[in-house]
Amino acid sequence: MFRTVIAAAAALALAASAAFAQPKAKYTAKIGHLEAATQPRHQGLIKVAELVKTRTNGEVEFQLFPSSQLGNARQMIEGTQLGTEEGTVMPAAFLGGFNPAISILDIPYIFPSDRAAAQKLRAGPFGKALLDSFSSRGFVAIALWPNGRKSLTSNKPLDSLEALRGQKFRVMDSKILIEQFAAVNASAVAINFGELYTALQTGVVDGEENPLDTISTMKFHEVQKYLVVTEHGAMEDVVLFNPGWWKKLPAAHRATIVKAFNEVRPEFEKNKDAAQEKALEIIRASGKTNVRVADEKERARLRDAMYPRARAAYLERGGAEGQKLIALYEQERKKLGK
Repeated sequence: MFRTVIAAAAALALAASAAFAQPKAKYTAKIGHLEAATQPRHQGLIKVAELVKTRTNGEVEFQLFPSSQLGNARQMIEGTQLGTEEGTVMPAAFLGGFNPAISILDIPYIFPSDRAAAQKLRAGPFGKALLDSFSSRGFVAIALWPNGRKSLTSNKPLDSLEALRGQKFRVMDSKILIEQFAAVNASAVAINFGELYTALQTGVVDGEENPLDTISTMKFHEVQKYLVVTEHGAMEDVVLFNPGWWKKLPAAHRATIVKAFNEVRPEFEKNKDAAQEKALEIIRASGKTNVRVADEKERARLRDAMYPRARAAYLERGGAEGQKLIALYEQERKKLGK
């Protein structure tokens, strides 16, 4: 009995010591996102959270909520804006209604195929201007994370640029994406993502555009005869924080968080590209879809055809702010020679 009491007392002392060694965080951030915990975005966020906690001596803690646990995309964006949650990592495609400037990323081939060149655009004046555009909309945007690139599938041949004529593709609800297809004499219709498999299966649309891992996970290749890897559409994540919470942080902690997101980005991109490669293997192995990879010459032709009309659609909504951002983008891309 006496030994039991001593053991219990020792255990309590040890627990108290551990608790003392791990002080409660001064600044806690709930961060929600849409992807599953097994996917690259969440794995990257886990790494960021670890770095931030370590480098702030436990003063900043990120509580991560994957798989839409804090609500749908709109609810998480509004929650970050209003302060009911401290942050979110959200695809740019869902943010155009809150910040029209970010819709520039809907323009096809906004980033070159070369990953290093693309990162120079993100890290340079263009990327900074994109992030800064959120400040007047009630957000602090601190980083862009590349979360895959879209390719094309269809039940009709995708042998060439000319083969797109007359085909009907599903897109997200974006005038830019609709004009992207109109530019190659195809048509586009906005269909809810949850209805897409059936729409492809029943011929409501001929094809669609998505990253390869999405095509594989959603089994779109099972109801699509052709796939061409074009990487025409950037799927960029934007890291957003609530301004009120952000301003409470000491400057050193803010710098630590920004550095952690930028430091983890290369690993995140590498994991995302690996997921794309694995998805392509799965699609090929299924034997249900004819797979072709577009070379740089074909991608350049596709960009030349699509870019002007998509650009015009962006400017129609973006106004003076959009004009300034497009000019900066084109200036920076010209420097890259891409």
